[in-house]
Amino acid sequence: MSRLAAVLLLVLAANAAVAGDGPAMPPPAGLEVEREARVVEVIDAGTVLLDDGETVRLAGIEAPALAQGGADALAALVQGRRVGLASGGTRRDRYGRLRAHLVRTDDGAWVQGALLALGLARVHSLVDDRAAVADMLAIERGARAGRRGIWSQPRYRVRAAGEAGARLRGFQLVEGRVKAAAVVRGRGYLNFGADWRTDFTVSFGPRDRRLFEAEGIAVEDYEGRLVRVRGWVQSFNGPMIEATHPEQIEVLE
Repeated sequence: MSRLAAVLLLVLAANAAVAGDGPAMPPPAGLEVEREARVVEVIDAGTVLLDDGETVRLAGIEAPALAQGGADALAALVQGRRVGLASGGTRRDRYGRLRAHLVRTDDGAWVQGALLALGLARVHSLVDDRAAVADMLAIERGARAGRRGIWSQPRYRVRAAGEAGARLRGFQLVEGRVKAAAVVRGRGYLNFGADWRTDFTVSFGPRDRRLFEAEGIAVEDYEGRLVRVRGWVQSFNGPMIEATHPEQIEVLE
């Protein structure tokens, strides 16, 4: 297939993902458009440049750089079009870029929802940017079940906790049953194997653990539960994900 044909298919798929079988997919309640601008350039699969000179990083999602067609699909959705910007939390990232959900002005279509429906992004909420996560997770699940986009590629599959070995890096979804849960010196831990020194672990800093507790979730509540955890994997006594907010952990049972 030529690149032109591939881009054309992405344009059609992107607009179908926005529209579905009926009206454009609107943003969920709680996302209020605060300003409008025109997109003049798509920098990458998750970043655009506006006509007022601002750079916007799409909030709430992680669009893998290696995912084929991600930037083309985003361009098909927003290039040259006016969009509304809706904040889901902190309005700028550490690089000074705006962080926002994009809503097309002409039809009210929610861009993040479209990219998730295409399977070209994964949900990636932050402790200070947690809006619309439940809606995004539902769309992501549908794309994953349909093996659309990245979900047809082995590198992006949901990992079993037992395979989250020392070479695993990057943003991952890891699934398994919590063998033990404990709080030690203020820090919480979920252990997924018999040896915490080598097996996959989820860690909660003291401040983050208090955020969970404020929402009625104790670390010990996860013990014995089948869960799916998402976040950046680091190496610390085996592979570990730092949990900063409850939306990172989906209880599957």
